[in-house]
Amino acid sequence: MGEGRVPVEHSVISVVIPAYNEEKTIGEVLSKTIQVMENFRNPYEIIVVDDGSTDKTREAASSYKVTVLSNGTNKGKGYALRKGFKHARGQIIVTLDADGSHDPKEIPKLIEPLYNGADIAAGSRFLGNGKNSTTKLNRLGNKIINAIIMTLTGRYVTDSQTGFRAIKREVLKRLNLNSERYEIETELTVKGLKNGFRYVEVPIDCKKRRYHYSKLRLISDSAKILETILRAKFTK
Repeated sequence: MGEGRVPVEHSVISVVIPAYNEEKTIGEVLSKTIQVMENFRNPYEIIVVDDGSTDKTREAASSYKVTVLSNGTNKGKGYALRKGFKHARGQIIVTLDADGSHDPKEIPKLIEPLYNGADIAAGSRFLGNGKNSTTKLNRLGNKIINAIIMTLTGRYVTDSQTGFRAIKREVLKRLNLNSERYEIETELTVKGLKNGFRYVEVPIDCKKRRYHYSKLRLISDSAKILETILRAKFTK
């Protein structure tokens, strides 16, 4: 169900970055992202969604030429992303994390497949021989979730929990996302795979977080992820 080619000369790229208490990394992430997009051939916008940070994330982001939205209180990564999507005007939407684990230099690598007919390009930390700083526990959890998704969808996937993607706008609308927290990544994967969209994975590096640990809550978020898989599988 490929959506065809996106006209290169007319495509606006929207980069959506959800952020929660990332004052130490958001500046570097934005600086690198702006540099990459300035050298890319398309017009672009960068949208930071501050998810109720209690530090100076919003102030740090506001010092750059980007759009900064605020949730007021912490409502979750899924809510933040969906808010960013609603404000995005691009035909292609890129998502990446604000903690510095994703390298903005790889954004063009995710966008290119969409020019060649792909609907969703997902960065995979488990393809190729790049840097991968994910913990053994996270790798195990990812493998288990991948196996469940592959069983239910009949499609192969190596990194269902990636936060680094490029998605066509018209496809994103059809996914009808409703997740509030970290299960948004699972919902994107399952709905992207099960509805016949051309879903491709691209090898990416994953850097170690320098200042704090993942905000994923192992027990509660894992339960929500499993619930999301089943709900996304059996609903449109």
